[in-house]
Amino acid sequence: MAGEEKLERQITARGIWLLAVNGMIGAGIFAVPAGAFALAGVWSPLVYVACAVLLGLIVACYAELASRFSSTGGPVLYMRTAFGKFAGFEAGLAVYATRITAFAANVNLMVASIAFFIPALADGPLRILAIIAIIAVLAGINMAGAKPAMRAMGLLTILKFLPLLAIAMVGLFHIDPSLFPDNSLGFPESAQWSAAILLVIYAFVGWESAVIPAGETREPGRAMPHGLFWALAVVALLYVVIQIVCVAVVPDLANSDRALVDAGAILFGPAGALLITLGVIVSVGGNITGTVVTTPRLTYALALEKTLPAWFGKVDDRTHVPVNSIAFFAVLAALLAIVGDFFALAAMSAFVRVIIYVGCILAMPRVRAIPSETASPMRLPLGWTIPVLAVLGSLVLLSQVPLRSMAITAAFLVAGGVLYLAMQWVNRGRG
Repeated sequence: MAGEEKLERQITARGIWLLAVNGMIGAGIFAVPAGAFALAGVWSPLVYVACAVLLGLIVACYAELASRFSSTGGPVLYMRTAFGKFAGFEAGLAVYATRITAFAANVNLMVASIAFFIPALADGPLRILAIIAIIAVLAGINMAGAKPAMRAMGLLTILKFLPLLAIAMVGLFHIDPSLFPDNSLGFPESAQWSAAILLVIYAFVGWESAVIPAGETREPGRAMPHGLFWALAVVALLYVVIQIVCVAVVPDLANSDRALVDAGAILFGPAGALLITLGVIVSVGGNITGTVVTTPRLTYALALEKTLPAWFGKVDDRTHVPVNSIAFFAVLAALLAIVGDFFALAAMSAFVRVIIYVGCILAMPRVRAIPSETASPMRLPLGWTIPVLAVLGSLVLLSQVPLRSMAITAAFLVAGGVLYLAMQWVNRGRG
């Protein structure tokens, strides 16, 4: 790194697991079951299995990469190490954009869900105050140190799992083969299957943010792989069971606007619907809490690379966190959430994520060729079989992305290139 790491190692393997789980379980699982059933019928639980297998290949590649680095940055480090500073900068900027737009969207969703109980928050000045208050609280917790942030996220993780586990465990006792709707169309055609995978896989994405704070992780060579694999395994099992329950108990699932809320109402009555609505709020809360922990570390890492101003690299002497990067993230996210005009950037989010997956996997040969920063790095079995399969699966996903999203992404990366050149000019002037 161009600068010296000043962050304190406060995050354990359990913390990496929490970050990955909260990255995955957001609002997606509360809406995806209906769309998955519309495309794949009673076979829809297998769509989750297919997504877990595909992501398992990608997670395995990330786990090896993450196990070799003890510095902050995640994709920024992997791409910079393999392809140079410019590639690392573009990767960091792209990840930052996808995370902050998703964060702003989720804060809006959280306020809208709270407005179910307090209608005055639905619009106007009170909505703006609620957005600012939520982001200010999260930023304040993170500025107090990584440990308080991880404790808050741990509590939210427990609370978000409760309604999901309730549906999964109670719903299993209500499953009867006769409850399943007739699937006279048989196994879905390839086009329907591909569309279903493309839909469902975005209920899984977000785990990749857990690799960013390696500079604050104890024994990252061991903690990163363990945390990532256990997160994927737990979430995949939970998702499959939830889909099975929804298929079995929710009438006309394909047309349900809120599948899990409907399932909760059927299994537990009106109190169940209320429980799941609260679950949406808590789930989104855990998701955005994890985002505030991980995403500001990207601008911190880029500041160490001297591709962003040194101001972003400021670390508080008492709490050992990048306070300026956290503050910048909070202000920008609040503006995006208040204005709400971020759907163009959000549209490119899925495309950029998969591009970054491919870029990081392609970085593996060069990363393997250099000494590891950690004492016991992981090495994938079967040679290059897993990375090749992961790239092929990612390319299939890329083929489903609309051209408009590709054009928006290209324009954003060009703008990032201009910023990079400007910083190079400033650094040369100082030198």
